[in-house]
Amino acid sequence: MDYLREIQGKTTHDPYFSNTNKMMMPRCVVVNGPVIVGAGPSGLAAAACLKEKGVSSLVLERSNCIASLWQLKTYDRLSLHLPKQFCELPLMSFPDDFPTYPTKQQFIKYLELYAMTFDIRPVFNQTVVLANYDHKIGLWRVKTETKTTTTTMTTEYVSRWLIVATGENAEAVVPKIEGMEEFGGSIMHTSFYKSGEIFRGKKVLVVGCGNSGMEVCLDLCNHDASPSLVVRDTVHVLPREMLGKSTFGLSMWLLKWLPMRLVDRLLLIISQLLLGDTARLGLDRPEIGPLELKNLSGKTPVLDVGTLSKIKSGDIKVCPGVNRLLEHHKVEFVNGRTEEYDAIILATGYKSNVPSWLKESEMFSKRDGLPKRPFPNGWKGECGLYAVGFTKRGLLGASMDAKKIAEHIHHQYVQ
Repeated sequence: MDYLREIQGKTTHDPYFSNTNKMMMPRCVVVNGPVIVGAGPSGLAAAACLKEKGVSSLVLERSNCIASLWQLKTYDRLSLHLPKQFCELPLMSFPDDFPTYPTKQQFIKYLELYAMTFDIRPVFNQTVVLANYDHKIGLWRVKTETKTTTTTMTTEYVSRWLIVATGENAEAVVPKIEGMEEFGGSIMHTSFYKSGEIFRGKKVLVVGCGNSGMEVCLDLCNHDASPSLVVRDTVHVLPREMLGKSTFGLSMWLLKWLPMRLVDRLLLIISQLLLGDTARLGLDRPEIGPLELKNLSGKTPVLDVGTLSKIKSGDIKVCPGVNRLLEHHKVEFVNGRTEEYDAIILATGYKSNVPSWLKESEMFSKRDGLPKRPFPNGWKGECGLYAVGFTKRGLLGASMDAKKIAEHIHHQYVQ
């Protein structure tokens, strides 16, 4: 590769590496361009925008494929919640024959075609364990491990620029619930859930009422399971489409002419007419409107794809928060009621893992692993550090970041 230069003769006396009997000789690779950590949509977008500017880059990925979250940790029935025009990456549209809401398989096909089109070739099975800026040489040092059944290969990549593209969904959030060891039934995070087929005829408790929790409940119904949904907090449920347009697209259009709070009022009025009073179903709405809440906290409203009708019919039961788990598959809720379930599915979301490997304190918060500066200013840090895919605005936000980063690095690259 023309943008890589491997330094020979590096010894295991380097303090950044610890040798064991099974660890191979570490190596150091100088990258003549940015190092991008993460080969998901955000990392691919950054690499493509850089390539379009004539800047080569190196993408590191801990899994064995691009878009590993989509390929390995999502359920089969998943499709994009927003129309495809709001989910395309920079410089390349979706194929014309794709539906308005592409399926999981179609989106993965699009990403694979995207990587092929821009000749993006990530280095797979590279788990970044440490990245820090070396002030003595003015470069970033990114250390990875590649493990096999018998060996661990350690590599250090050195670059002037580091682009963090691991995103907001790097690690599953698994809450600690009292009695998990005693429950006796299956407990899994949605990252391991593929289909409701294995739960056919069983009672399943889904913890979490975001888009994933709602869709998993619907999928369980479609496979003749009996799901219950734990709703611990308020939630905005909106129809996926309003007045013949996507709710998201309509919102973006209205925001061009009206203030956010007025748009929120209109969305809630239309939702009331189309969906009815969700509070009667145990789904209380927050006091803050859906767009304002998204803007302030990043909490995404649920776009209903059929789950609400199953709640109305009684096929999906709504439950309060879980107090603890008991023996013999029993669950005790905060209202004191106890019920038996065959399995529990945790639709409790994901989190950033940046603080576990990136050693810097100015750009990223150690609390949640997100940029400290709010959108649209969270993409740039100090000393050639950048972030893409942390805007809480989905693929549209990631694309905006990727374009800004490529432009900024390009100006430095040609100097």
